[in-house]
Amino acid sequence: MRRPGRTGGRRGAQGRPRRKQAPPARRGRDGARGSRQDRLLDYIRKTNVVEQEAGRITQHTGAYVAYYDDKPLVFLDTPGHEAFTAMRARGAQITDIAVLVVAADDGVMPQTREAIDHARAAGIPLIVAVTKTDLANSNPDRVKAQLAQHGVAVEGYGGDALCVETSAMTGEGIDALLDALAVKALELDLKAPYDGPAQGVVIEARVDRGRGSIATILIQEGTLRRGDPFVAAEYHGRVRDMFDENFKRLDEAPPSIPVQVLGFSGLPQAGDRFDVAEDERTARDIAQRRYLARRDMILASTRSRVTLESFQEQIAEGQTRELRIVLKADVSGSAEALRDSLEGLSLDEVKVRVIHTGVGPITRSDVLLAEASVAVIVGFHIKALPDAKVLADRDGIEIRTYRIIYTAIDDIRAAMLGLLEPEEREVELGRAEVRKVFRLPRQDAIAGSYIVSGKANRDALVRVFRDDKEIAVTRVSSLRRFKDDVKEVDTGYECGIGLADAQDIDEGDILQFYTIEQVSRAPTRK
Repeated sequence: MRRPGRTGGRRGAQGRPRRKQAPPARRGRDGARGSRQDRLLDYIRKTNVVEQEAGRITQHTGAYVAYYDDKPLVFLDTPGHEAFTAMRARGAQITDIAVLVVAADDGVMPQTREAIDHARAAGIPLIVAVTKTDLANSNPDRVKAQLAQHGVAVEGYGGDALCVETSAMTGEGIDALLDALAVKALELDLKAPYDGPAQGVVIEARVDRGRGSIATILIQEGTLRRGDPFVAAEYHGRVRDMFDENFKRLDEAPPSIPVQVLGFSGLPQAGDRFDVAEDERTARDIAQRRYLARRDMILASTRSRVTLESFQEQIAEGQTRELRIVLKADVSGSAEALRDSLEGLSLDEVKVRVIHTGVGPITRSDVLLAEASVAVIVGFHIKALPDAKVLADRDGIEIRTYRIIYTAIDDIRAAMLGLLEPEEREVELGRAEVRKVFRLPRQDAIAGSYIVSGKANRDALVRVFRDDKEIAVTRVSSLRRFKDDVKEVDTGYECGIGLADAQDIDEGDILQFYTIEQVSRAPTRK
């Protein structure tokens, strides 16, 4: 993680030493369930975010400013569902302190362990917030013991990690948590340069009706002001307006302050670098060069893709298959997280490839891309425009839209299993003992047999065993009882069995009847 206090020696645009001050410390909140995270932040901010999230699970990465003792605290609210691994990892890399939220009734969950790993990888200090301590079945001591098993030793359990017991319902421990954050920020002595052109990172981006492209930027160095020219990925612009998370207009944004910026020429991706340029021409030139480089990369990738005909040939030859997806979401963070989750479903036999990720409603362009690429369209928290839906219906392009991310993942996983080549499995039907062999000119040998177990079916496959060794593989060409043709003969009955192209049959041989069934293949993880 890049900490603002480590920028000593850097100079501003005019070559003057850049003034460094202590900015608000950035806290990333990680946890196992989004609803308890949101309730905790709601109590601190006196808001009600949790009721607005589908499934009451944090679906988006939010950046918020709260105040304690008249000092700002910046929270990056990263989703707690395990599918948002990429978003949580990005949040850990741009925070100064990580708050691990664990419910006192649930204890340490798989997502909790994942959050611990992200904080460790980022090298940032961890503060544990044990929530729901007001519940009758809460057990904070069990949580602390479980954390110790996963390398997070809190105070009183052989370590020095700060741990605060809280309740978002009663407010218990909230002040103690904020005190712990303030103390830890003082210990880290966080500083960032306020002078010079602003630099930061895109936290979230979306298309806002009436405002156009808008992105949440976390300023890391310098101060962003209205009218500043900037570049982010292959997009450029001038800061047309700035707002806080409540859409209160701002004139400037110092380090560690999240700000919503209007004026982008396009929609950047979450995690893209944001830099103020010397002037608009410079910003436009940088963005153009980046666009051309990205276009060349896409065209090179497109030229290397197989056609539908060669794709069919690969299937026939047993080579790798792909499920192609065009993915659209309401915000870039969700699109990125869902893309990583879907591509993570790839198996040895079937690969998932998201060929396009975008933000906003599904358009005709998305449908045309899906048609040309033989892909399905997945939408998250968005709908298809009317003309796009008409085109998709006409051309037979499937559009699936979702409100809950794990529903989308489950559906794609099921679709993948349907794409797997069926596995052939041998099913034994029965066994018979040959008691008499009849050989007729220009006809298959007839084995007068006794069904020892199971049954014999007409058209069944047959293995012939002699002295427990397989000597031939053939099939039933005819099946008769007395003079009647029959479909099957059960255990304990005698019958005449015609064996196709099998002349080396003797009395005492054992016939094993079987068939080949095709079953859905269980997925093999990479």
